[in-house]
Amino acid sequence: MEYIYAAMLLHKAGQKVDEANVGKVLESAHVKHDPARVKALVSSLEGVDIDKVIKEASIAQPVAAAPAASASEGPKKEDPKKKAEEEKKSEEAAAAGLGALFG
Repeated sequence: MEYIYAAMLLHKAGQKVDEANVGKVLESAHVKHDPARVKALVSSLEGVDIDKVIKEASIAQPVAAAPAASASEGPKKEDPKKKAEEEKKSEEAAAAGLGALFG
């Protein structure tokens, strides 16, 4: 993970993300790094628009965070009838799936 962080830090600072710079960032953070992993990281980022990837990741983040926000609202009371209906539908779907396996 620290390799990615080093690359992102270099990118944010407007520096070239290359093996030498990533190695320097890791060394300055007192991280013992593997030159082969640094080389693999740099080659995997070659031709990647980092700004575009960050933008796409930040758009997807609120969607992923939505369930966590609703969980923090506190426990919700479940409707026993609704729960029973969902279980019945689940059982029916499972039975239909097994039927398809055996013809």
